Amino acid sequence: MTIDASPLVPVQQPFFNHFFLARQPILNRDQRLVAYELLFRDAHRNVADIVDDAAATATVIAHASELGMEQVVGQQLAYINVDTVALMSDFIRFLPNSKVILEILETVRATPEVLARVRELKLAGFKFALDDVVAASEDVRKLAPLVDIIKVDIQNMPSDALSALALLLGGSRSKLLAEKVETLAQFRQCMELGFEFFQGYYFARPVILSGKKIAPSELAILKLLELVNAEADNDTLERCIKHDALISLNLLRLVNTPAVGARVRIDTLGQALLVLGRRQLQRWLQILLYVKPGAAQEFTSPLLQMATTRGKLLELMTERLRPGQRNCADVGFTVGIMSLMDALFSMRMTDVVNSVKVQSEVRDALLFRHGEYGSMLSLIERIENAECGPALVATLAALHLTAADLNAIQLAAFEWVNEYVQGVGTAH
Repeated sequence: MTIDASPLVPVQQPFFNHFFLARQPILNRDQRLVAYELLFRDAHRNVADIVDDAAATATVIAHASELGMEQVVGQQLAYINVDTVALMSDFIRFLPNSKVILEILETVRATPEVLARVRELKLAGFKFALDDVVAASEDVRKLAPLVDIIKVDIQNMPSDALSALALLLGGSRSKLLAEKVETLAQFRQCMELGFEFFQGYYFARPVILSGKKIAPSELAILKLLELVNAEADNDTLERCIKHDALISLNLLRLVNTPAVGARVRIDTLGQALLVLGRRQLQRWLQILLYVKPGAAQEFTSPLLQMATTRGKLLELMTERLRPGQRNCADVGFTVGIMSLMDALFSMRMTDVVNSVKVQSEVRDALLFRHGEYGSMLSLIERIENAECGPALVATLAALHLTAADLNAIQLAAFEWVNEYVQGVGTAH
């Protein structure tokens, strides 16, 4: 499979006609992606409640297993919510214990039966997290010694209360995870309090720096992208690439990775451009913007993962809506990957689009969420936040997509990103 492939796996199960999957990233103290929380939502509900009746919970776990955790989360772990029914049921064994953290919902009471079941599953190799902890209740105190992670919901918690709770919970052997972290200030406070893991979209919120300019290395990539979009010939592209030694080196590394599939070693930039092709060159340059020089394991950057996932999702949606129109699909990819460049560059999005030549459709989507691309981007943002209800259903209907279509597109995008981004990381 080449890095330009875009498989679309059909999902026929009735389950996916009603539910969709949201992945929310979990980061460590080094700001590396280590896990995703998987949330299954009813597309027609007004409130984003986790499904907690016996039949639905069993279906969620069974289908999560059928999909294959590697496809959904790649090399990362998966946090999966479990209520009392799921915890006590045999179908929990569908899940691979090496890939999942069972997240015990706040509705679960620490009865003797529940405590015994957690101990039994721990002996079977499962790991546990406590979800939505806001106080050291009796249930929390009983379960804390048995779990590996305690998730603290910091959203509406005053600073002094958070400090006191972190101090109290810090005495256990469990590691602390701060969830619903939405600002850099919240992240820094939780770092100081000794939290090990962080969940929330603070990393994707632009911290606007007055007078900020795009770095020379980033400008070089943007210049190359403009040349590709203008259909410059390979000689012009080669001359431009030669001006940046780092881009030259990375390009040669990329074309010699298994993902590209070259049959012989490529030693010149001219050969590399021929082998890669314009479409893959454009994708690689767009993704390279999110790869920081000298960083280890760049593919675990949450911003890189999120941007490339958005790009592929928009591309696949466009292919579904406009079959055979490859140029439109490429525009979709561009909208998705550019949608986080304000966070990447620490600039307002208006300044970003004024610095880069983009089509009016791209500009309208990025700045106003207008047009078909804007609607697709809004849909993806709702999915990331696990929002559901009439707005989501209406957007799906307007795009002539079903929940089953959406799930198939998501799975194909996740698989592509897992392969592609790791290939870029290897080549860098």
